[in-house]
Amino acid sequence: MGPRTNTVAATSTWQLGDLTVNRVGFGAMRLTGTAPFDRGAPRDRERSIGVLRRAIELGVNHIDTAAFYFSATRSANELINRALAPYPEDLVITTKVWPGRDPSGGWWWATPAQLRGQVEENLRQLGRDHLDVVNLRVPPSRRAGSIGEHFGALAELRDAGLIRHLGISHVTSEQLAEALAIAPVVCVQNPYGIGELSEDRALLRLCGELGLAFVAFFAIAGSGREAGPAAHDSEAVYAVARAHGVSVAQVRLAWTLQQGPHVLAIPGTGDPEHLAQNMAAGALRLSEEEMARLTSLRPAAHDSPLPVGIRSTGHRSD
Repeated sequence: MGPRTNTVAATSTWQLGDLTVNRVGFGAMRLTGTAPFDRGAPRDRERSIGVLRRAIELGVNHIDTAAFYFSATRSANELINRALAPYPEDLVITTKVWPGRDPSGGWWWATPAQLRGQVEENLRQLGRDHLDVVNLRVPPSRRAGSIGEHFGALAELRDAGLIRHLGISHVTSEQLAEALAIAPVVCVQNPYGIGELSEDRALLRLCGELGLAFVAFFAIAGSGREAGPAAHDSEAVYAVARAHGVSVAQVRLAWTLQQGPHVLAIPGTGDPEHLAQNMAAGALRLSEEEMARLTSLRPAAHDSPLPVGIRSTGHRSD
């Protein structure tokens, strides 16, 4: 790896407990293929390794991953290990447990007693003796239910020294309160981007009031989620992109980051050019009028064809 680049994005930081991270991080989900898991075409191994090393050079020191980020030919955790070990001292690797996948790719959800095995799987694949941050990723079926038993099991693993800090993912404000009553939480990792609902904004504000990091995922993909950005975006987003001479993806990232100093983003890509654009988005500043216009957009607003004059990188699947 070459020397780190001193970018503006790399100087904007927040705390995950006692760990300082740059607000623009990197999500590992798309390292294994052009679409997550077993969908899409496999990534070239050396290209993915090169993207990881370039991310570090550009100032990334927060990587989000999971043991279930794998395809038939690639594992995100093992790519991270191969590319970056021995790890830089300031690198924070965050992972997720509760979901799991068997060797054939089939999904399953861990019991509280099975979380230790999932933590140990991440430790083994990453070549670590402890995990910096582990997020309890709540299944959709439990969005209105208790997470106390599972989060309590993770708290015991933290007390045992396998985990340094705990976070929660895909949760409600009520579940955050339940987790905080059990053990310290350093971050909430939820989908967030242009067009999010008022309840999501309320949770983001609550995290700011509590001094917790709100780690936004799908900031670029929006309602497309794992499938990636929709083919067409709102004309309002294209207009802002044209005004700044940037891609739609950069506008979406900048809007998300301007929701508060405690808001982090973890865009993922297997493309070196898109990686550089994502990092540059940390320096993009939208005006108050632009922010208000984009905030007013309804969810899943993809209602116009790709206009002439905007970079094609505004629509990408990475």
